[in-house]
Amino acid sequence: MTDIDVNVEDTDLRARAVARLNKKREFRAHVFVYAVVNAVLIAVWALTWTGFFWPVFPMLGWGIGIVFHAWDVYRPPISEPAIEREMRSLR
Repeated sequence: MTDIDVNVEDTDLRARAVARLNKKREFRAHVFVYAVVNAVLIAVWALTWTGFFWPVFPMLGWGIGIVFHAWDVYRPPISEPAIEREMRSLR
């Protein structure tokens, strides 16, 4: 490998690392907003005391979105052998 190859590889690795860190930051922000909004909904329910715990519906609906967001952020990256197998099957 030449110095140019190493620099290109480092640049690519850095870009991938930054993108992954940004996805993790966005996920943490999403969870924070979920917690705050649902805390407010629970407070409204508690102050109005309508009996039935209606905040469960937005909590479950939005919770499904949180699960998919977590899956997108924390699933393992595609391996090189898998990429090579797919490329061979496409040829």
